[in-house]
Amino acid sequence: MERIERRKTRRLTPLRLSDTGVGLVVPVLAIALWQWIAASGWINPQVLPAPLDVWRKWVDYLLPLVAWKDYADGGWLSWAFSGELPVDILASLYRVVLGFALGAGLALPLGLAMGASRSVYAWFNPLVQVLRPIPPIAYIPLAMLWFGLGNPPAVFLIAIGAFFPVLMNTVAGVRQVDGIYLRAARNLGAGRLTMFVRVILPAAVPYILSGVRIGIGTAFIVVIVAEMIAVNSGLGFRISEAREYFWSDKIIAGMISIGLLGLAIDVGVTKLNNHLLRWHRGLEH
Repeated sequence: MERIERRKTRRLTPLRLSDTGVGLVVPVLAIALWQWIAASGWINPQVLPAPLDVWRKWVDYLLPLVAWKDYADGGWLSWAFSGELPVDILASLYRVVLGFALGAGLALPLGLAMGASRSVYAWFNPLVQVLRPIPPIAYIPLAMLWFGLGNPPAVFLIAIGAFFPVLMNTVAGVRQVDGIYLRAARNLGAGRLTMFVRVILPAAVPYILSGVRIGIGTAFIVVIVAEMIAVNSGLGFRISEAREYFWSDKIIAGMISIGLLGLAIDVGVTKLNNHLLRWHRGLEH
């Protein structure tokens, strides 16, 4: 068995490296084309700066604002992360984590109850179906009216954005458990609580984790919009600030930062899902 696994690993590794190389071709060609267009002078650099100018601005955005010898607020690590970009990333991540935890924490038990009980589903489903199509951005005026400015309205909007993907996927996962599992559990004498904990909940986990992945993605989108309006820190705020001063290179640098951070979050959540669902995909040894 170990030899077979080693052979599989040797076969998969070159393929993964090849896929990564192919995936880099289009971005590299796009950047080269972008640099050529910018260098040709066809477009005003204030409208579309060259990639090299964006890179320089991104580095300035990342580096500390003051020299180490002039920094007196903490140690070396604190100084290294004192630049605008690290501070903005931490501020955005704090709001995403807090808002997602609040939204998912409310959606998960309600989704389990709606999926497992017809009466609970009948009570709550009409309200859910009315509220679900409303985008979180539409709540911005109410959020500012209820909570003012700062973190509370942003966390509220993120919680709404994360709530419905987790809720709907949880309901779908519980309601679509294969009837064979339920009948087998009943034949073995399982009670309602045992059936829910040992059969329904494990079978619904893939749906729930899919909802978590979608919910985190939605939360990350909402936080950028909320930061453009209600707070004075974060990646969204920094892009909005750069727009006011016509710093297009900083706008694009902020957008690239959002893309890289979103990619890192998605990769992390995907790896976590794959780890938790090894039993579901037959990967557990």
